[in-house]
Amino acid sequence: MLLARVAEVSREVTAASARSRKIALLAELFAEAEPDESPLVIAYLSGRLPQGRIGVGWSVLKDVVPPAVPPAEGSALTLGQVDAAMAELAAVSGAGARAERSRLVHGLFSAATHDEQELLVRLLTGEVRQGALDAIALEGVARAAGVPALELRRAVMLEGSLPPVARAVLDEGASALERFTLRVGSPVQPMLAHTAASVAEAIADLGPCAVEEKLDGIRIQVHRRGDDVRVYTRSLDDITDRVPEVVATARAVAADGFVLDGEVIALDPGSGRPVSFQMISARVGSRVDVAGARAVLPLTAVFFDVLAREGEELIDRPGLERHAVLARLLPESQRVRRAVVTDPADPAQTAAAERFYADTLARGHEGVLVKALEAPYAAGRRGRTWLKVKPVHTLDLVVLAVERGHGRRTGLLSNLHLGARTADGGFVMLGKTFKGLTDEMLRWQTERLRELAVSDDGFTVRVRPELVVEIAYDGLQVSTRYPAGVTLRFARVVRHRPDKRASEADTVERVVEGR
Repeated sequence: MLLARVAEVSREVTAASARSRKIALLAELFAEAEPDESPLVIAYLSGRLPQGRIGVGWSVLKDVVPPAVPPAEGSALTLGQVDAAMAELAAVSGAGARAERSRLVHGLFSAATHDEQELLVRLLTGEVRQGALDAIALEGVARAAGVPALELRRAVMLEGSLPPVARAVLDEGASALERFTLRVGSPVQPMLAHTAASVAEAIADLGPCAVEEKLDGIRIQVHRRGDDVRVYTRSLDDITDRVPEVVATARAVAADGFVLDGEVIALDPGSGRPVSFQMISARVGSRVDVAGARAVLPLTAVFFDVLAREGEELIDRPGLERHAVLARLLPESQRVRRAVVTDPADPAQTAAAERFYADTLARGHEGVLVKALEAPYAAGRRGRTWLKVKPVHTLDLVVLAVERGHGRRTGLLSNLHLGARTADGGFVMLGKTFKGLTDEMLRWQTERLRELAVSDDGFTVRVRPELVVEIAYDGLQVSTRYPAGVTLRFARVVRHRPDKRASEADTVERVVEGR
């Protein structure tokens, strides 16, 4: 497939306001593409390079060559050629890397038309904003392949990503879906939770339920087959080598095959209270001297669900049954604390659940998750059968830009411009804040945002919208300064969330609904 065709659809999807029109455009494109090309089409339309960040920024792109004039039959630049060029760019390192990247970029851009250059620049800078995110791309693939979107979505959740599933169904049709099942060693997208205002509200919505501690740690998914253990984050990154304590815990379980869902936390040796997420993130993020880091801050794995055991897939089983399996696998000390409400109409049970919530907060945890006892595990979905209750209003927002600090923050990137997701795949700014940032957090975010920078006017640094931050706020107020018509009152940073993708951030609809 020609890059020109992808650039054309990218423009059309950007201009389309209706979701149905976007899906139709994508379905037509996927029908034209060869099955092996579909992963590249999905990646480019969603603004991702399969190679990840490849070290090309505005310092190189500002000097790109004039666009090529296409021959009458159109541009000859293919997706395969672009992918090969990106792979070559990603491999550049060492002395003279910048000059070599410039040479390769100029070679690629000299063969690209104006429209193709525009798409390439947006891909390299992370600025693709046409709403062709995975949810819409998935429906486009389903329509092109003639398969039910619900069945395709389940396969994607179990496989972990859309591209391999798209390649299969576009080539083979619906029969290909049968081979996408839960497999030990292959991470699945985790089930997520919606929010409730109170424990009583959550119980009233769900009926018979379990009220579980919500731990302020890093979500993990642990797979074991024999002695082989793999540990994945919620974004499906493999962190096995960085968490030897979790590996040891998994190997001590009296079963040869299973998939567990849980959290990794760390406890202060003096007080026994949980340490901050930032400390846990730094420990898990360390790739060097893991043994030394372990000695300074040992980790503890605690689990709340089991997705498979001894060859049996459990995700479609009710939560009550899955927990019974979990209880047979793990001792109580390795399971998240919980209180069960069998009769939501019983005031005594609701009161006990609320005391459990208060006790959880008193022990230093961030809240509770209330889970319907009969609910299956909806992999990859933010299910209405899991509701989280926390003591303050919080949102997961994306950093769109950052202002340079002054005074004691001179030299640091401080004031964050915060955005929520929009229905078309873009972001809308809701306000700014520098409150809540410790010196350690400031230093960390300065380094990270410099890596994401795409432009700098000396005061404001625009960044690729990739860093998610958890923001606490007291409410919303009407504001004509911001496109959504509202801004956050008394916003402050709770923590950075490098474990979350921007696609997992809260939507502007959710923000407005919570007003």
